[in-house]
Amino acid sequence: MTVAVGSRNPVKVASVEEAFREYWPLAVVTGAAVESGVAHQPRTAREAFQGAANRAAAALAAIEDASHGVGLEGGVVEDEHGMWAYAWIVIVDRAGRVGKGQTGRYLLPEGVARLIRDEGLELGAADDRFFGRSGSKHNEGAVGILSDGRLDRRQLYKQAVTMALIPFVKPDLYGFSGDLTQGG
Repeated sequence: MTVAVGSRNPVKVASVEEAFREYWPLAVVTGAAVESGVAHQPRTAREAFQGAANRAAAALAAIEDASHGVGLEGGVVEDEHGMWAYAWIVIVDRAGRVGKGQTGRYLLPEGVARLIRDEGLELGAADDRFFGRSGSKHNEGAVGILSDGRLDRRQLYKQAVTMALIPFVKPDLYGFSGDLTQGG
């Protein structure tokens, strides 16, 4: 099984690799630099989902021998409680089967939310500026900073990738047929 991830971010690639290898220990996971086709910081659930779906399809197309493409797209949404951060995960295979998952949501401090809302920054850039860091989105991410390292971005994403894998792990419950390890 070869898995193409629609990103070269080491945190995203590692989370996908860990989740897939729990089911398929010999899975080979490779990152591919692809575009999301949405804003750098999606601000709606629909836009974040579309970014993940676009990345999954583009990754599958970019790596010829891949059986599965995985897209991870972080987003933020606002409601009466404040601004929440989360990510959508979409997994596609060559037979057109799709798995979907979503991370838990966590509330951002108003100072970070203001940088995203008012200055148009992406969450990673807003975190770096607000917390005086560099490259947090390639490391622990906002969730790692805010939880004092008790939950990092890789762990958050791995759980959601596992959720998106459920239809591939329990194919009979989702109407999937064929060889799920080869995407056909």
